[in-house]
Amino acid sequence: MEREKRRLLDVEKLSISFGGLKAVDEVTFSVCEGEVVSIIGPNGAGKTTIFNLLTGIYKCSGGTIVFNGEAIQNKTPQEIVKAGISRTFQNIRLFREMRVIENVLAGMHINTDYGFIDLLFRTRKYKKIELEKTQKAIEILDSIGLSDKISDYPSNLPYGDQRRLEIARAIATEAKIIILDEPAAGMNPQESEDLLLFIKSLVLKGYTILLIEHDMSVVMNVSDRIYVIDHGKKVAEGLPEEIANNKLVIEAYLGKEVDNCA
Repeated sequence: MEREKRRLLDVEKLSISFGGLKAVDEVTFSVCEGEVVSIIGPNGAGKTTIFNLLTGIYKCSGGTIVFNGEAIQNKTPQEIVKAGISRTFQNIRLFREMRVIENVLAGMHINTDYGFIDLLFRTRKYKKIELEKTQKAIEILDSIGLSDKISDYPSNLPYGDQRRLEIARAIATEAKIIILDEPAAGMNPQESEDLLLFIKSLVLKGYTILLIEHDMSVVMNVSDRIYVIDHGKKVAEGLPEEIANNKLVIEAYLGKEVDNCA
C-alpha cells in the first residue's frame, strides 16, 4: 500500500483586493511533497497574483498560507525563501552581467553562514564556505546539463538554457518547493518537450513543483493534480484527465457555448 504523501503547502481562502476589485477570492488548494501541481486559467484570472502572495511580494487581505507546518502569509520574500519556497518569473530575471555560476551562487547567499567581518577580512571560515558553495553550484549545474556553460554569460545561452539557469538558481536556495511561473513561455515545441522532461527529472531528484503554465501539453503531461482559476476564483480541481473534460474549464478558456450557432 502506497504511503500517503505529506502535505507541504496548505492555502486556505486566500484573498486580495486591488481598489475594491477582488483579484483573488477565497482560493483554497494544497501541494503534497513530491508532487507537480499546476494552476491554470485564462489570462488575468489571478494566477500570478497567487504566486506573488505565496512568495511575499503581495500581502494577502484574507486567508492563510501554511508551509511545512508554519504560517507564512504576509512574511517578507526573504523570510519565505529561507523557509524553503523559491520561484522563477514569467519574464526571465537573470543577472546578465554575472556569469552562469555566479547566478547560481547568488541563489545560495540567502543561506550564507558567515558574517560581515568574515567577508571583510576573507577569514578561513569565509574561504571554506565559499569553496563549499562553489562546489555545490558546480554540482547543480552539472545535474541540469549546464556544466559546460559555467563561465558563459546568460545572454549567450539559448532560451531554453536560460530557463534552466533560472530554475538552477531557485534550486540553489535549498528550496523545498520550486514555483515556476510559465516556464514554457516563448519556447518552441522542442524546447517545451525538453522542459517537460527537465521538470520530471527535478521530481525524481525529490523536488516539489508548483506550476503556472499556458502550454497544455506540458501541464497535462507533467501534473499530478490541477487547479483552475477564473476571475480570481477556483472553479475546478482534479486529475489532468478530469480537468481536460470539465465543462466549466472549457467555458473558462473558450467562453460559454452558444446555442444554435450557424
